[in-house]
Amino acid sequence: MEIRPRERDAVIQSLRAGVVPRIGLQHIQVGRKDEVTALLQDLERIEHGSATVRFVIGRFGAGKTFFLNLLRAIALERRFVVLTADVTTTRRLYGSGGQARALYAELLRNAAIRAKPEGGALASVVERWVSSVDQAVRDANGTDADVVRAMRQRLRPIQDLVSGYDFTAVLAKYFDGYQADDERLMTAALRWLRGQYASKLEARQDLGVRSIIDDDAIYDYLKLFAAFVKLAGYAGLLVNLDELGVLSHRLNNAQARNANYEMILRIVNDCLQGNASGIGFLFGGTDAFLEDRRRGLFSYEALATRLAENSLAGAGLRDLSGPVIRLANLSPEELYVLLHNIRHVQAGGDPARYLLTDDALQAFMLHCSRTLGAEYFRTPRDTAKAFVGLLSLLEQHPEARWQDILAATPVESSPDPASTAPETPEMRPDDPEGTDELATFRL
Repeated sequence: MEIRPRERDAVIQSLRAGVVPRIGLQHIQVGRKDEVTALLQDLERIEHGSATVRFVIGRFGAGKTFFLNLLRAIALERRFVVLTADVTTTRRLYGSGGQARALYAELLRNAAIRAKPEGGALASVVERWVSSVDQAVRDANGTDADVVRAMRQRLRPIQDLVSGYDFTAVLAKYFDGYQADDERLMTAALRWLRGQYASKLEARQDLGVRSIIDDDAIYDYLKLFAAFVKLAGYAGLLVNLDELGVLSHRLNNAQARNANYEMILRIVNDCLQGNASGIGFLFGGTDAFLEDRRRGLFSYEALATRLAENSLAGAGLRDLSGPVIRLANLSPEELYVLLHNIRHVQAGGDPARYLLTDDALQAFMLHCSRTLGAEYFRTPRDTAKAFVGLLSLLEQHPEARWQDILAATPVESSPDPASTAPETPEMRPDDPEGTDELATFRL
């Protein structure tokens, strides 16, 4: 099957840079069958009104981001609304200086649906719901007042949730703008829903509401948004958060770390105990983020007990029903299939344009095994990156022999950012809470 040039370029360029492509993942996906099956069952639970939380754990370069993006693509096909963001020191689950609101705004900015997989789908979700209610009432010969009453009636379940009244009030303002073709009012409503108002006064002037989405309420608003997307006819809401290792190894204030871990604990409790509905959380992090007893999740005892693995699992048995999913190493056979798929994508789906034979693939794998050692199986990112680099050279220099290129170029593993984090970082402007490291000492 021919591969579209746009997908081909996105996959090859992304792998060449060592990042995960947003499109074309289906062309290179291999392995992870059991993990994907477990997450598909989670999506089914969300569709039926439950809530789920999963921690996708693996070494740096093991394929966590690829796996999260794969689940994102699957969720979009199943008519989910997907929110995606990377955690940073200035965008996190809890903060006292706008960091949590910044994370919420990033999530809503990247809101995606099947028709808009690249993000920016919040306006489409809201407009779809408003227009569907308006159309249903108009078909029954209803008036503008009937439309407003119908909207409030359908939003009544949301009003019972925390901050639900203001949420529904802003949606009503959006309808007022939709009805009057007032672009300014609709934009203000969307801005409020994205958490982009920093001042209550400004929000009151624009929309007549007395509150804004602030640091201490982003989780409540995520649950509100999940309830709304179900009303709008979508299967549910999937919240996809990557790079959580920032919290453990880049956030240097112990109090700030624990506050973020408390928020994670609240999410875990709500999802496991049935206090949330129609929402799923996917957290991506490294082994150190989870297991580090000094700075990781396991340093917070309540999370250590809830995220502990099944002690009876062993002897080749895996329990994928718990919150933690560890990405197993790819087998040599799966790595071979991965290289074959990359070669196929690079050739645009035409076997006649393959730049390497099957024997060359095996020779490349042997070269990686000798160069990277055990890392060869643990970090497919480095193997894929090197392989795309080899294909790129052969494409630009048809006269070159792949044997000579391999002999002259060892494959290197990428450094783990967590392992290179400074032990005693300085105070930064983006970390107003400061650091728990020793700053000064006077005798």
